[in-house]
Parts: sequence; structure tokens; C-alpha cells
Amino acid sequence: MASKRKGKISGPALLLSILGLVLLALVVIFFAGGGGEKVKRFADANLPKPPETAGGPAATRTVTLFFIADGDDLLHKESREIAAGPTEADEAERALTALVQGSEQGLVSPLPPQTRVRQVFIARDGVATVDFSRDVAEGFPYGSSSELAAVYAVVNTLVYNFKPVKKVVLLVEGAERETLGGHVDLSRAFFPDYSLVAR
Repeated sequence: MASKRKGKISGPALLLSILGLVLLALVVIFFAGGGGEKVKRFADANLPKPPETAGGPAATRTVTLFFIADGDDLLHKESREIAAGPTEADEAERALTALVQGSEQGLVSPLPPQTRVRQVFIARDGVATVDFSRDVAEGFPYGSSSELAAVYAVVNTLVYNFKPVKKVVLLVEGAERETLGGHVDLSRAFFPDYSLVAR
């Protein structure tokens, strides 16, 4: 009889063993299943986020462009937003590109619409050199007043908006040109002329 009693497990011990196995199984399921994922997601949520400015809107600045009107030979001011920086030469290129693209208020660009601004270089002595594509001169019927307006729309736009610029030289395809249409001598640097601007 004594040997039979030694081989049996008591009821409470058996119950504790079963509960222990169930608890172990629950722990394994928790860490191997969804519980571990919840912990991971919570940890990810607390990581530092990249700064908002990285994907924010680009900085802009307001410039004044000079267009012509149908009713007179004067230049008329129009404000425009352009992308800012990184250099004033870059901003000057954007301002002139906006001038070529035309007015948003019913005015007229004095430059042919196919004209491309190839480069703007601003020297330390205040001379801005603007290099246009050949479209600025070829195939466009300038009269004397429209050619004068084209030159001073460019010159006034640059000097009015960009403090380092004092005067402007115009090139076509990287080279000097006598005139755009036979009227205005381009062999010199131009100072602005605000007497051509409508009051």
C-alpha cells in the first residue's frame, strides 16, 4: 500500500501544475503575438519626429516687375511673389523669368514670350550682366519705343529690387550685341530710368 501512495500526485499539486502550464502558455502567446507588437508601436510613437520645416513651404519674396500697357509707352509696376534665395543672382533670374512670362493684371511683357533667361551675374562693382537666349532679339519686330521699354523693363526690375545692382549689361547668347531691334545701343551698361515709369 505504501508503494501505491508514493506514485500518486495529490489533487492540489495537480491543479497547481496545470495552472502553471496555462500561465506559461499565456506568457508565451503574449510576447510572441500581438502584445509584443503593441509594445513596439508604443516605443516607435515616442521617437523624435523630423522637424516640420523640412517639408514646409519654400520661402518667397515680393518683387516689383515693370510691364507696358496698350494705351501708352510707359512702364507700369506689378508686384509678384518669387522663390527666395539662395543668392540674389538666383532671385534676379526668377524675377526676369516672371517678367518674360507676363502680367497677371492685364499688362504686357515687353519681351518675347519664348525668351529664356540664361544667366544673371552680379559683380562686386554693382554691374549685373544678364544673358538672354537669342529669342529676345530674333523674330520680334521692335519699334523704337518698344525696344526702349524692353531694355528698361529689365534694367529697372533689377536695380529696383536688388540693392547690390547699380547698372545692367545685356548679352544675347553670351555675347555682346549692337541692338535688340536696331534702335537702342547695347554696347554700354544701363542705369535705371524711372522717368519711363507711369505715375
